[in-house]
Amino acid sequence: MDKKKLSPVAITGIVIGIVAVIIGIYSISTYNSLQRENQAVEAQWSQVENVMQRRADLVPNLVNAVKGSMKHEEKIFTAIAQARENYNKATSTTKKAQADAQINTSVGTLLSAINEDYPDLKSNSNVQTLMTQLEGSENRISVERKRYIEDVRDYNQAVVTFPKNLFANMMGLGQKATFKADPGAEKVPTVNLD
Repeated sequence: MDKKKLSPVAITGIVIGIVAVIIGIYSISTYNSLQRENQAVEAQWSQVENVMQRRADLVPNLVNAVKGSMKHEEKIFTAIAQARENYNKATSTTKKAQADAQINTSVGTLLSAINEDYPDLKSNSNVQTLMTQLEGSENRISVERKRYIEDVRDYNQAVVTFPKNLFANMMGLGQKATFKADPGAEKVPTVNLD
């Protein structure tokens, strides 16, 4: 049997071909993985925007609902506060009795309103709903921001580590900005129902 020897040029060609195939497969794999991570970051930011929009849509409606249901009770609470103030300022027995009667009338009106118009304490329920919904919205936003930060971290780690960084630079895939709180975000916001 005649064994044909491969020439050094042929061996070099085969080696170069195998290396080129390996580099090609690695390049495609790296490109696809970077694109998946890029898409994950973009999808997560979209989810952050989604929950922020939920909050933006929810808060004004809930505040208006609370304000609307509390209007009647605000008059009663104002009357009770005024009666208590009159009682505290009263210096004579007669004035204290009159102020006490005023408190009893106001509290009776409140109890009647609660029993007749607000059997399940709607204003209290609305306030509770507002606080629960606000807390839920803020928690959702916090969770989605955390996920976004994690996705950005993973993506940024991929585009800066060798050898992926070479391919990322060739493909124009740079680092993504992570979430940064607004200036002044460390201050507690106030909710104004007026």
